[in-house]
Amino acid sequence: MTLEATARPAATIMLLRDGGDGMEVFMVVRHHAIDFASGALVFPGGRVEEADYALAAQLLDRVDPDEPETAAMAFRIAAIRETFEECGVLLARPRGSNRIVSAARLKLLDEQHRAALNAGSIGFDTVLESEGLLPAPDLLVRFAHWITPVNQPKRYDTHFFLAAAPREHLAVHDGGEAVDSIWITPQRALSETEAGRYKLVFVTAKNLEKLGRSRSVKEAMDMARSSDIVTVQPRGTRLEGGKRLLRIPPEAGYGGSEFIVEMPPAS
Repeated sequence: MTLEATARPAATIMLLRDGGDGMEVFMVVRHHAIDFASGALVFPGGRVEEADYALAAQLLDRVDPDEPETAAMAFRIAAIRETFEECGVLLARPRGSNRIVSAARLKLLDEQHRAALNAGSIGFDTVLESEGLLPAPDLLVRFAHWITPVNQPKRYDTHFFLAAAPREHLAVHDGGEAVDSIWITPQRALSETEAGRYKLVFVTAKNLEKLGRSRSVKEAMDMARSSDIVTVQPRGTRLEGGKRLLRIPPEAGYGGSEFIVEMPPAS
């Protein structure tokens, strides 16, 4: 009897900006040595850590009336932390200010703390406290909620958020888990994957398709705010030729309920 792997809480931010060819999203290429989505084009993100829950418990504003306060906030904290670790964008404000941390201040933060944070020798809460900063979870808008299928050896319970990238913040991959990065329109990411230039896992491809219905950052954020978030946990059936038939809830808003794919849904 095979035991079902536990789905680990995770969070992802889809950083957005308006570009010359339309709305763009920031994506990174995962290192080939990583055992989950290796070599794939993905959005910055990762696991929710215990320290994220502790930091979330200190923040008083309720962000999601449908979930326990600390749990809902922890996903947002994790998304903000992972985005700083992976691409150097920090959605945080100096205490007592309503303005996001400046580019000059961020450069110093990056030089002083980012490497240590990635190495695990310092905690995100320590960085924020020592620098007099507070995370800005209000800048995130819930976009999607996916849970890895039960037959996968590594499973994640992932909340996807949208956030407008601060204009002065320069997004750059970390050179560790992420080996390359790009600002790209959803349409181009999908078309160049089809042409063989990039690799996308199923969940990323479907979220790019959904995101691509919006023409601007404002339109995408407004659409996400007005949409119900339906949890998606694909159910798969093996077909001939190494293909799979994946089923998802039609009400999740991905333009259908059955999709035939040639790649595993989360590998």
